[in-house]
Amino acid sequence: MKQFIICLLLLLPVFVEAQPQQGKLDSLHLALQNAANDTIRMDMLNQLAWYHYTINYDSARFYWGQSVSIAQKLKLKLYEAGILSSQAFDLSWSNYPKALELSLQALQIAEDPASEKNVWNLPAGHTPHNERLSTLGWIYFNIAQLYGNTDNTKKQISSLLQAINIAQSLDDSAMNTLGNLNLGNVYLNKLKKPDSALYFEQKALKLHSNLHDSPDDLGWVFGAIGTIYIEKKNFDSSRFALQKGLQLMQQQNNLAGIGGICLAFSNFYKTINKPDSSLLYAYKALETYKTFKDKDGIANAYSSISSAYGEQKRTDSAFAYLTLATVLHDSLNNVERKNLLTYQNANLDEQMRLKNLEKERIQTQAEIRTYAMLAGIVVFMVIAFLLYRNNRHRKKANELLQKQKEEIAKQKENAEQTLVELKSTQAQLIQSEKMASLGELTAGIAHEIQNPLNFVNNFSEINTELIEEAGQEMRKGNLSEAELILNNIRDNEEKINRHGKRADSIVKGMLQHSRSSTGIKELTGINKLADEYLRLSYQGLRAKDSVFNATIDTDFDNNIDKINIVPQDIGRVLLNLYNNAFYAVNEKKKNAGSPYEPTVSVTTEKKGNTIEIKVKDNGNGIPQNIIDKIFQPFFTTKPTGHGTGLGLSLSYDIVKAHGGEIKAETKEGQGSEFVVWLPV
Repeated sequence: MKQFIICLLLLLPVFVEAQPQQGKLDSLHLALQNAANDTIRMDMLNQLAWYHYTINYDSARFYWGQSVSIAQKLKLKLYEAGILSSQAFDLSWSNYPKALELSLQALQIAEDPASEKNVWNLPAGHTPHNERLSTLGWIYFNIAQLYGNTDNTKKQISSLLQAINIAQSLDDSAMNTLGNLNLGNVYLNKLKKPDSALYFEQKALKLHSNLHDSPDDLGWVFGAIGTIYIEKKNFDSSRFALQKGLQLMQQQNNLAGIGGICLAFSNFYKTINKPDSSLLYAYKALETYKTFKDKDGIANAYSSISSAYGEQKRTDSAFAYLTLATVLHDSLNNVERKNLLTYQNANLDEQMRLKNLEKERIQTQAEIRTYAMLAGIVVFMVIAFLLYRNNRHRKKANELLQKQKEEIAKQKENAEQTLVELKSTQAQLIQSEKMASLGELTAGIAHEIQNPLNFVNNFSEINTELIEEAGQEMRKGNLSEAELILNNIRDNEEKINRHGKRADSIVKGMLQHSRSSTGIKELTGINKLADEYLRLSYQGLRAKDSVFNATIDTDFDNNIDKINIVPQDIGRVLLNLYNNAFYAVNEKKKNAGSPYEPTVSVTTEKKGNTIEIKVKDNGNGIPQNIIDKIFQPFFTTKPTGHGTGLGLSLSYDIVKAHGGEIKAETKEGQGSEFVVWLPV
């Protein structure tokens, strides 16, 4: 015969959220009727099952059956496992084999990580993995009930501890509360350790205070604590706990809980020798259990009534109810024995199945070892053959490698010789480019000096003639005319001296810019440098082609201070850009005819910490397909003999060495623009 406390603590709905109120029942039926899809219909059926669980077992089983069918249809494996476990929990008192079968099915689903793939209606903050662990924890909790009813206390405690461990890992206070609640029951009724039982029940009560809602397990906690205090003879604490538990059960209309706590009160008043109160609560329990047809509860109520009548010395009534209790208990015990025997047979079949599986596993492992040994022998032979063949191949490869090594050594020697020749040729080409630039510079200097020299020569010849005229006038005695001629001679001498100094200045300045670079940076006026090399480039081209003429536009920023550069190197960059610009407009002039006006413009501008120099022409421009190659060494678009292809390459290197940038922008047929940026 099951003891009262087992019914009190373990008839717990695991997933209950609905409160058994008529309004709630109506809303559930309405939601089921208006369900938009199968998932909502499945969930409403599950909630209806738990609603009816403590008041009508048959209705609960009906709704669970419909709900699990929809879950299987939708392949919602975790939801299916939860319902199967709920059904197993319900059958843990009446059909042990079926409860075991459903529990094993639920465990198989929840232990498989593949069940995480299709999860419906995840709680906030839950991942599919956490949901699977939560379902697994509730399954362990429910299967503990089956182990308890079949007197397998060791497995019952183990399953509850597994549920508690999962609850702690998920910070699930509800599962943790129920796990400790039922552990307290095991320690009180199975192991007869009320102190340990009280520890777990108080832990459950503390955990319950962390919950945001108020699930109906709180009434069971107080009922369990009240029962423990009866055993410990602490009657004041017992009465308080039982009253609190009964109040909670009545608020929730939990008939199973109300009946259980009424029986506990009957036992309480019997213990303190108040048979009238004991009889009153025993009748309340009987009335409650009859309402939802709980035969085990009815039998326990009969026993309590009989005991209360016995305390009142009303032997007839005591005997009558004892007879009713005995008949009902015997009937239940016969069913339980039959149920337990069937369960044991099912459990034995399961153990035999597992034993056969283990035997098959051992045989399979033996076969695998045999095949592995044969495979190892074959692999060893294959490896030996491969090693032999590889050894032969290695010898051939070494011979071939030696030949290739000798060939590579010869090729390396030839390549080194070729590199030496290329470096020599490159040095010669660079020198040629420098000499070409020097030639351009020299031609410009010569043409620039020609003007002051012409003045010197002309005024010298005029002065010679004026001296003779002055002598003639003096001999004639015409002193005033002679004095006028002498004044003209003095003015001419001043002009000769001025133009001579101009020529001297040009020679000194140009020699300064044309001498070999020392590589030492100097503070240099970039506007003056750009202007001087512009004139030299233009005059140099005119010296080679007297008919050439071009418009020169300059726009120099007067706010630019002297900057630290190597003037000879930057001068070479500018001279190269000017020469290319004049060459481009001259070539276009030859083919374009009279409407075309060759123009080269030079601008300088200070932009923040950078000096920008632009050299623009209106020549033919650079084709887009070669614009990316113009700064490569030895690349040129000029005809053979007109350029080395090193001018822009050297210019690029010089600008980079100064920490600057140079780029070209062009529109084919309209001209080109080269932009140089130098840091201040």
